[in-house]
Amino acid sequence: MDFDANAASPADSGLFGLPHGSAEAHVHVLGVPFEATTSYRAGTCHAPEAILAASRQVDLFDLHFDKPYERGIWMAPLAARVTDWNLEARELAAPIIERGGATASDAPAVARVDFLCDAVRGEVRAFTERCLEHGGLPVILGGDHSTPLGAMEACGVRFPGMAVLQFDAHADLRPSYEGFQWSHASVMHNALHGPAGISRLLQVGVRDLCEQEHDVIQGDPRVRTHFGHELAAARHGSGTRALAREAVASLPEHVFVSFDVDGLDPALCPNTGTPVPGGLGWDEAMIWLEELAASDRRVVGLDLNEVSPGPRGDPGGSSWDAIVGARLLYRLIGAAVA
Repeated sequence: MDFDANAASPADSGLFGLPHGSAEAHVHVLGVPFEATTSYRAGTCHAPEAILAASRQVDLFDLHFDKPYERGIWMAPLAARVTDWNLEARELAAPIIERGGATASDAPAVARVDFLCDAVRGEVRAFTERCLEHGGLPVILGGDHSTPLGAMEACGVRFPGMAVLQFDAHADLRPSYEGFQWSHASVMHNALHGPAGISRLLQVGVRDLCEQEHDVIQGDPRVRTHFGHELAAARHGSGTRALAREAVASLPEHVFVSFDVDGLDPALCPNTGTPVPGGLGWDEAMIWLEELAASDRRVVGLDLNEVSPGPRGDPGGSSWDAIVGARLLYRLIGAAVA
């Protein structure tokens, strides 16, 4: 590679300062600046731009996964149409969300928001299908947690019986939320009941859910959830690594990793849309990724979502959330290509 991996990255370089184009990169990253149904604090639509900027400060040699950059990492240009869809959908959805959910009179607005969310789903699915067709690793960088659904569907169709490994403070198993079919709070429900053909959903870090979601966890044999309090108990008992190793061993060969940043301790992501006390510490999360990489599972796709750079967006990538997001993205890619 005709660049110095130990040198500083130019300000106008690609993701992680890398010079790769789509042809030579194994890892293809799609930023999706979309958060139409965000139900508490907005800002995740700024994450792709902010994480791109912050990524140029990430050292390419990694103590956990060596040199992931050698596989080639390319980030597609941000699509202006997705930004336009987000602005329109957010304007329609925000007053409905502020009132606590849709009423009968909101039906036209809800239908339009669902249409735009579905358009994003199609965009993401098409990108993922193109990446998989060339043997690459698709990575979706949200946006809110609704954004990777199309990627899960494309990977599930390509790899029947695929599992999803979800790191999250929330279960995201509601059939709909506040009237919206494609809500961020429904992404795992939609994945389980859509064309993805998911054989197993392994949830890590859930600590905030409704009774309906709890019933799904108890009643659907495909779903296994390690709640936040169980992770806390493991830290003082058998240990995080043993728990992670046993949990990963229960997964089938092909795995899609979906990482909602609010699965982490909110000290690491203070501006995320719906923070919840508790969560995985940084080193604890790395143990899970290490055990995944050490297993014989194949990561066929992944996403990172719900990173919010802060109230003003901070496209310069200097916010703590963007810094953590960029490093987490590199580690996720490292675990996948290891």
